[in-house]
Amino acid sequence: MILSDTRILEEMEMGTIKIVPYERESLGSNSYDVHLGATLAIYEDEILDAKKHNTIKCFEIPEEGFVLQPHTFYLGVTLEYTETHAHVPFLEGKSSTGRLGIDIHATAGKGDVGFCGNWTLEISCKQPVRIYPKMPIGQLIYFPVDGEIEVKYNQKKNAKYSGQPNRPIESMMWKNKF
Repeated sequence: MILSDTRILEEMEMGTIKIVPYERESLGSNSYDVHLGATLAIYEDEILDAKKHNTIKCFEIPEEGFVLQPHTFYLGVTLEYTETHAHVPFLEGKSSTGRLGIDIHATAGKGDVGFCGNWTLEISCKQPVRIYPKMPIGQLIYFPVDGEIEVKYNQKKNAKYSGQPNRPIESMMWKNKF
């Protein structure tokens, strides 16, 4: 079951969902449109190593836009800071974004109950495409949880992505033990 627009608004009033900045016109019948933040990043090394802290180089998207290139992996960020304390948030692409050949996540579309922060986007494209800061980039949908949550994500000691800032965050796979 997905939360409707009225349920999302009710949950925001109760404080279990937080979206900043919030714009009423971004609320759909069962989702909330999120927008591209002003910062993109690319990895500094061509070859990434899952056991290594792979560093990124951040840059601002100019007002006149930036052309994404195929075969380049970009990290972006949502303009919106969100908190979800009683539901599972999912970030999905918008159909208009997909029809431009833009993918906004490789595998990380599901958040956790207790996620607080801006969403890092895993951006790739099929052909060159110009993007702009503040353009609609995706949508959040919320699912209720069945059962009690023992430990919310923002309360976990090993929560690698809790409190994400309004800039892209690189992979923290290197913090895992394997």
